[in-house]
Amino acid sequence: MEHRRRLRDIGIRIGRFETGDLNSITDIQGVKVGHKTIKEDLHNGNSVRTGVTAILPHSDNLFKEKVIGNSYVINGFGKTTGTIQIEELGVIESPIMLTNTLSVPAVTEGTIRYLLDQNDDIGSVTGTVNVVVGECNDGFLNDIRGMHVRPEHAIEAITSASKDVVEGSVGAGTGMSCLGFKGGIGTSSRVKTVDGTNYTLGVLVLSNYGKKEDILMPESNKRLHKSSEGANLPDGSIMIIMGTDAPFNERQLQRISKRAAFGLSRTGSAAAHGSGDIVISFSTAHRIRHYPSKLRQSFSFFVEDGPIISDFFEMAVEAVEEAIWNSLCKATTVIGQNGNKRDEFPYHLFK
Repeated sequence: MEHRRRLRDIGIRIGRFETGDLNSITDIQGVKVGHKTIKEDLHNGNSVRTGVTAILPHSDNLFKEKVIGNSYVINGFGKTTGTIQIEELGVIESPIMLTNTLSVPAVTEGTIRYLLDQNDDIGSVTGTVNVVVGECNDGFLNDIRGMHVRPEHAIEAITSASKDVVEGSVGAGTGMSCLGFKGGIGTSSRVKTVDGTNYTLGVLVLSNYGKKEDILMPESNKRLHKSSEGANLPDGSIMIIMGTDAPFNERQLQRISKRAAFGLSRTGSAAAHGSGDIVISFSTAHRIRHYPSKLRQSFSFFVEDGPIISDFFEMAVEAVEEAIWNSLCKATTVIGQNGNKRDEFPYHLFK
């Protein structure tokens, strides 16, 4: 993917806030991302173009030291696991996993097995574990009915995680389409200084929605006016993972998560009927121990009667929009199931 450039490498800047050093969700200290890409042409003529992506809020034991989290549904045509407990308890205790729709069970099993290996108390002397898995439908390019993702692929994605995020046609994004072109994995970040301390908000997306005629170009906000492909395809989806090291509680995180819809809409999405548009958010500012040493625990959070949270709203909008464009700009052309093809986004369209 060396020949493919990110949006800023093409000379296009989104928003007024500065990015982190990597312009990535991994600009948040401790956050890592890993992929397992599965590409194979089978003897029966089917094409495997799929994979798994893992986002680790920190590199320690996530079950023992949970992070504050929340989720928000822009449009609920999706098959995620674990979000109802996040909404109930306000914590995340597993890697956040992404894959294709029919592979959610396999990835859930693999992630459970990874956490069981780390924690011999799960399901014995303490409760079970809440695994978070999100999905998009890659059936246009991938033999999705073949269910080629196995539990061990989830473990490989987790154990390969690092600060260097590969974008585009990789991991869970291998078979995804976006706005009529090849989509997949994209990431971006924004930084704000508060009382002399830099705080980062980072986003990673799995983009798989829209048609060419939906596209709103960055900066100009103009449509490309491409004709419809004519194919009878599902509406598509997007998973948006949003993290920060700023001290926000679970309710505040949901307020920030809601602003992802604005970043998504800036690219041309109207969150169609069959689109699963889901945000999962977390803050690494505090850790919640599975075995607390005291009956009370105290945390501090930013107040909401000033400009700080409004700035984070705007940072979220900017980072989501740019992450989506990075997923398009970095993705490479893929030919897959039934000879279906998704071309890489041509940079000359930005002119």
